[in-house]
Amino acid sequence: MFILVRIGSGAGFAGDRIEPAKALAEKANLDYLILEGLAERTIALAQRQKRNDPKLGYNEYLEERIRLLLPSLLKNKVRLITNMGAANPFSAAEKIKKIAQEMGLECKVAAVTGDDVTEQISLASKVLESGKNIQHYEPIISANAYLGAEAILPSLEAGADIIVTGRVADPSLFLAPIIHHYKWDLENYELIGQGTLIGHLLECAGQITGGYFADPGLKDVEGLADLGFPFAIVEEDGTAIITKLAGTGGTVNLQTVKEQLLYEVHDPENYMTPDCIADFTFVRLKELDKDQVLVQGATGKARPDSLKVSIGYHAGFLGEGEISYAGSTALQRAKLAESILKERLEKRYTNLRTDLVGVSSLHHGQYGESIPYEVRVRAAALCSNTAQAKQIGHEVEALYTNGPAGGGGARKRVEEVIGIVSTLINRSTITIKTEFLE
Repeated sequence: MFILVRIGSGAGFAGDRIEPAKALAEKANLDYLILEGLAERTIALAQRQKRNDPKLGYNEYLEERIRLLLPSLLKNKVRLITNMGAANPFSAAEKIKKIAQEMGLECKVAAVTGDDVTEQISLASKVLESGKNIQHYEPIISANAYLGAEAILPSLEAGADIIVTGRVADPSLFLAPIIHHYKWDLENYELIGQGTLIGHLLECAGQITGGYFADPGLKDVEGLADLGFPFAIVEEDGTAIITKLAGTGGTVNLQTVKEQLLYEVHDPENYMTPDCIADFTFVRLKELDKDQVLVQGATGKARPDSLKVSIGYHAGFLGEGEISYAGSTALQRAKLAESILKERLEKRYTNLRTDLVGVSSLHHGQYGESIPYEVRVRAAALCSNTAQAKQIGHEVEALYTNGPAGGGGARKRVEEVIGIVSTLINRSTITIKTEFLE
């Protein structure tokens, strides 16, 4: 008879809040805390950072989070799993070990690598989004395969207190400790599918407790300034209760769980992960009590032979400029400024985009009949070099004295754009490596 395993979600993206994670580590009686901090573009940026400094390439908040969490984690025997290692899990593990030593704490840290397949990927491989060869997107900045739960299991079996990975699929971070705790067979895809569901529900942290869900007047949520993050109480058969700490803001109910269940799932019957092809079509949810939802009924099929690879590439430079207009004729002056920019720039920039922020920047057409009191004009274009990109902001700034009256708050910038595409790689070509720092 197993003791029920308790798994908390302490981060849902790279820049998430840290206070809810500390509360979970201290008060939720957890066995595991997961910090999920990687998106497709995030790891490409980290790879670029690592190229400039071989010791960097991990999450910028790693040190801050570890210093805050480590005493509570060790005191309460909560094991931490995180993909904050990004492009450099080993350096991240070294940093964590150094922090522990400085704080006079002892812990076993594991670094999981093998997701970086930049050297293994073939430039002749097809890109899923376009059908073109990867070669079409050179120069390539990064290529990282989505590893599964099996990449984390050796670290758990070796007793690591903190496990730092690179690109591991988000649900797999949560699935691994469930597999380890209950000794699930990796080929029991009914269980693996249910565990994948739990991971999918927890992976975005505050989204399932009312953050992002909230819509005033339609879906009211109290206490968002003190939003509590979720944790799951998981049974041996994969049945789980999704809940949060009492006294924290937000809510866990059927609506929040349903929204997260469907989040980024294009085909609920065939949700592709490295661990299985999950089937969510027979998922059953039941609200047991305030902030407690029972989740069961997911299943799965055999895992795919191929793993998805996220590829970051240099896509050019974004040139951008903005300027604001306010007052009773703000919209008329903003439209005049926009027309001036178009006349001066459209012949030079074939992909020029102009927006009236607050009027037409999202839907490309004024919504409703109200006349805004303030409007911000934005012009942007993707350019092949920085010199060309700088001219966008320069033209916007020139509107101070060469455009409509009363323009202010001009801003201009140039930044490198990292594009993201994906392909597949046979999992047999990947070598997973685990290193321990004690």
